[in-house]
Amino acid sequence: MKKFLLLAALATALSSCSLQQDVLGLVDPLIGSGFHGHVFVGANVPFGFVQVGPTNVSQGWDWCSGYHESDSTVIGFSHTHLSGTGCGDLLDVTLMPVTGKNLKYARGRIKDPESGLWSYADRSREIAKPGYYSIPLLRYGIIAEMTATERCAIHRYTFPSSEEAAIVVDLKNGGNWDHTTEAWCQAEGNHAISGWRYSKGWAKRQKIYFYAEFSKPFTDISYIGAKNDYGKDTERMYTRLEFNTSEGEKIMVRIGLSAVSVDGAKMNLSDEIPDWNFDKVCKNATKAWKEQLDKIRIDADKTTAKIFYTALYHSSIAPSIFNDTDGSYRGSDDAVHPQADFDNYTTFSLWDTYRAEMPLLCIIEPERMNNMVESMLKIYEQQGFLPIWHLMANETYCMPGEAGVIAVADAIVKGFNGFDREAAFESLKKSLDVVNRGNEFRMKYGFVPSDLCSESLGKDMEFAIADAATSHAAEVLGKEEDAAFYRERSHSYRNYMDPETGFARGRLSDGSLRTPFNPFGHVNTDYTEGNAWQYSWLAPHDVDWLIAFYGGKEGFVSKLDSLFSAPGYLEEGTAPDISGMIGQYVHGNEPSHHIVYLYAMAGHPEKTAERVRDILYNLYGTGRDGLCGNEDVGQMSAWYVLSALGIYQTEPASSRFWIGSPIVNKAEIKVGDGKVFRIIAENNSPENKYVQSVKLNGKPWTLPYIYYSDIISGGELVFKMGPRQ
Repeated sequence: MKKFLLLAALATALSSCSLQQDVLGLVDPLIGSGFHGHVFVGANVPFGFVQVGPTNVSQGWDWCSGYHESDSTVIGFSHTHLSGTGCGDLLDVTLMPVTGKNLKYARGRIKDPESGLWSYADRSREIAKPGYYSIPLLRYGIIAEMTATERCAIHRYTFPSSEEAAIVVDLKNGGNWDHTTEAWCQAEGNHAISGWRYSKGWAKRQKIYFYAEFSKPFTDISYIGAKNDYGKDTERMYTRLEFNTSEGEKIMVRIGLSAVSVDGAKMNLSDEIPDWNFDKVCKNATKAWKEQLDKIRIDADKTTAKIFYTALYHSSIAPSIFNDTDGSYRGSDDAVHPQADFDNYTTFSLWDTYRAEMPLLCIIEPERMNNMVESMLKIYEQQGFLPIWHLMANETYCMPGEAGVIAVADAIVKGFNGFDREAAFESLKKSLDVVNRGNEFRMKYGFVPSDLCSESLGKDMEFAIADAATSHAAEVLGKEEDAAFYRERSHSYRNYMDPETGFARGRLSDGSLRTPFNPFGHVNTDYTEGNAWQYSWLAPHDVDWLIAFYGGKEGFVSKLDSLFSAPGYLEEGTAPDISGMIGQYVHGNEPSHHIVYLYAMAGHPEKTAERVRDILYNLYGTGRDGLCGNEDVGQMSAWYVLSALGIYQTEPASSRFWIGSPIVNKAEIKVGDGKVFRIIAENNSPENKYVQSVKLNGKPWTLPYIYYSDIISGGELVFKMGPRQ
């Protein structure tokens, strides 16, 4: 018996040795910084409020995160950024180390090299890795380094010899989207400053407070006024702190941020960066990232591993912590809620992330997920409905439907209980009854008419998914009457399904269908960032009905095949979000993300395997253009992580993860409470893409999906792979 146990332990050890060890070295934060990826580039810790990094001179939509790989300009280093969004904001409290006095305090313009504070960056010496960022500024001969904690950052600037060295605090520049309404900065002795920046952008009423200390006393301080973006004179829009520096001298700045108050920012700094040990802070940030990335250990080829761990990194940037170290936070009611007993979060890009990012976090972040749901419930209490796209204590109302309903319902269905489940269910019902954003028409007509409301199908279909999610939550809670009501209402999208054309088609208030009809058109009129080709499949909660609508499984699969073989045609003026196309399948935007798994739901897992492998190999990469569309706050990357593991949650608020085609050979997933869920893909290779058989915990498994409970219980899932189904 002892000999058997020894051999078993040895086999386990040898198996673990094949898993990736250097997970940090596999992450490249610059993947997705080109094309339309819009990812954040800079230093942060997992789910941190502070995301400090370079901000370019904005040149349009592809600068939503403040950074694009095609651009070597730097206007400074801002402490808040968005990652992968299709709209810009934040870029708060920008620091810029400079030399020289004759500088203009205005937004830089590339055509005028004397305008603004900006510099060119030496991209050949740029260093971006988890928790650390560094870049040389060519105009000033300065090397800038930075690292971060959850609520704070520390900068280290290496200056040349200069009697005109300075660090400028820029409270004006927020890109093209975020506009300063009020700003203030003041000295606190000769070693510290404090202040705030209020702004209006995507978040209509944003408030950021800061407190910063300098490792060397400044010799002078001056305040430079400027008009805010609404024409009001603001006397302290810029602050210039003077220094005399010797060649190679390093000056550090440690800064705390808060959405509550200057005192909150001071407290955060004292708690998180109490001294001047830059290397210690960087080491701790690196450690935090290693612990985060070690939550999923895989064995795969180097290219797959690099894409996988970069995807896991990008999936762990947001939602972001949004309270001070004592728990205090600013709520959606603009009130300060003191010393809360939970971790409050913001940056809920839910229309995107309910599909894969939130289900992934349900697996690897169970404690954090409880806090995220509690955050959503507090938002509900303060604004009267669950978050739609919530940012910095503001509802942006961005994107159709009630995506917060889907995320909260999903947590209920999966058994999360770190919040009041009955109160959570009431928040679902109340949010679905809010009369706005097209819901008022849906309540009157039973669907959203295309002649009365823009993006009618996009809105109705997302409302329908939220209804289905609520129905599933009601079933779990034993509320059969509610379950039946929301199940029936989730069928509203059927009003658009036209048997004559085989597409989801705009329907008018008089009951007639939109005429003329073009399945390639009506983008952002009937649909949201898409057309009939993609939206005809946006009913993952009602696939059996869709199968019947298309004449049974074979007709359904034939129609799905046509999606991928249709001309990749886009009408002129189509939103650039529609990218990453295979025929009319659009992987660069979220409404398509479940579609390849519909094959498996229709009894053709081999076709799911083929499409999943195609997307994993060809629409993700290791270059700067390695994302085929907006990262969308983790969603694009979470799709990769789950699909690479061989599973994906296709249905809203579901306990089922459908089986696809794993490209990792092995994986160990830490699922909480010390448990590990192992995935093994035997005989795996690019050719052996088809699942021949499945075993769960040593027993044959014949279902085309596994349950969430199977994953979080720990255990082992074994795929036997082969060259044909």
